[in-house]
Amino acid sequence: MSQSPNINRRIVLASRPYGAPTPSNFRLEQQPVPAIGSGELLLRNVYLSLDPYVRGRMSDAPSYSPPMEINDVIVGGTVSKVVQSNHPEFQAGDWVVGQAGWQDYVVTDGQDIIKLNSAIPHPSYALGILGMPGFTAYMGLLDIGQPKAGETLVVAAATGPVGGTVGQIAKLKGCRVIGIAGGAEKCRYAVETLGFDLCLDHYQPDLAQQLANACPQGIDIYYENVGGKVFDAVLPLLNPRARIPVCGIISQYNATALPDGPDRLSLLESIILKKRIRMQGFIIFNDYAHHFGEFIQQMSQWVAEGNIKHREHLVQGLENAPEAFIGLLTGENFGKLVIQLGNEN
Repeated sequence: MSQSPNINRRIVLASRPYGAPTPSNFRLEQQPVPAIGSGELLLRNVYLSLDPYVRGRMSDAPSYSPPMEINDVIVGGTVSKVVQSNHPEFQAGDWVVGQAGWQDYVVTDGQDIIKLNSAIPHPSYALGILGMPGFTAYMGLLDIGQPKAGETLVVAAATGPVGGTVGQIAKLKGCRVIGIAGGAEKCRYAVETLGFDLCLDHYQPDLAQQLANACPQGIDIYYENVGGKVFDAVLPLLNPRARIPVCGIISQYNATALPDGPDRLSLLESIILKKRIRMQGFIIFNDYAHHFGEFIQQMSQWVAEGNIKHREHLVQGLENAPEAFIGLLTGENFGKLVIQLGNEN
């Protein structure tokens, strides 16, 4: 179903998932498009970002952000067009970026949105390379990873919006970059298009040995966004004073218990101590919001010059968001996953 000028479709949290989300955890509803009051504006959402962090918000476990409540609209970043405005700073037709969630329309007082820069190559880029994922890659690598020419960097989810950007920035800084991705096609893309030195397929049973062979001088930076067997393969290869920015552990988001096997926490602590490793988690806008202007200026320049490439995985239709999100958590997407809710006009 396409967007209607009179109906607001929205997808809400029907129930909390146990393990991997299923379609029954989501419910598609229809309501009248809301009216605006004084100082308000009506937005029509055109592009919706699907991101792994949403899985955590579906749970009621303690985290850095409060959980969604049952019957809440699923959270998500959006690029929208102003339909009607009673706000002096916004006019009908303006493009804005915000957090309107999984729905066609939203009313706002303008405090939670910003106008899109007219120089942006495509509106949806504000959800990817020039938005939260690009910003996460930029600050996590440059501030915590602190890459230096000649060092070896390893990053998993190497063709995703964060991992792919991390690897390209590291190449610009003179690093040797090893990516890890799911499948031969993604690995070819990482090397041939993104410019990685090598990319390993994590579906291969000898991943740990392949990584050891690929990193004869060890690993200086591991950008952590996956966890699981990838981190197991990385851990023994870390060099003294290695840096590990941690922005996510997608392999564990659907877990209902700790992984099987021996308790390796003491091993991790021992390696961190003996090798003086820096392992630091961060929440991008909580920790680095004051650097967003710097990021936009630099990343926009790199994109315009062709130094950073960006791939979108575009899915049509709000009704397809749950299936696409479920696939995102198992690596089915190829590039930044974006739902197009309606036309740009």
